[in-house]
Amino acid sequence: MPLLAFCIPLRVAAPLAVLLSITIAGIVVVQDWRRIRLRSAGWLVLASLPGLPLGMLLLTSHHDRVVKAALGLVILLFAAWAFSGRSRIELRSDHPGGLFACGFCAGVLGGAYGMNGPPLVIYGALRRWSPQEFRATLQGYFLPASALTMIGYWYAGLWVPAVTRDFLLSLPVMLPAVLLGRAINHRLHGNGFLKIVYAGLICIGALLVVQALAGRA
Repeated sequence: MPLLAFCIPLRVAAPLAVLLSITIAGIVVVQDWRRIRLRSAGWLVLASLPGLPLGMLLLTSHHDRVVKAALGLVILLFAAWAFSGRSRIELRSDHPGGLFACGFCAGVLGGAYGMNGPPLVIYGALRRWSPQEFRATLQGYFLPASALTMIGYWYAGLWVPAVTRDFLLSLPVMLPAVLLGRAINHRLHGNGFLKIVYAGLICIGALLVVQALAGRA
């Protein structure tokens, strides 16, 4: 999503990312539904609901740069700290505070930028899920959450023809990429997987900060 926002307007990029998320999540859920932590996914969806309308308000306003920069900075600092190996925090169960905080932030990010992922990645990393559970549970969240977000975009008039056109053009590339991602995921394990996750978060956080400073809209 941050890369998309460099290429196309945010109001097109966000709904496009959500449409792609729905498609990818549907494929993954069908493939790996047995690995989904249904309780975690369900509570994260519920926790994200209050954040969705707030995020959509940010998307339709012209004052979202500060919020984007703040979120990007938080993600960047957390990921850099965790990547350094100094993080010993682990959630052994669905702790209500951590679950609600991550779910709510995912709702805000999903509504505003179509990228629910970073707070959910943080939550999954703190729970120490295996790579396979990680992928399946997050996609189990994305399927209903992204569908609700897309309904909101449609209601707000943000599902425009350009979104549908770009979605259809992306399908030939996206489908083989999903299969490649699944093959890579099944070869990952342990601390190596977490290092990749944190490195990805560092990139996403940095891109959000850069976009906010550049005033990309």
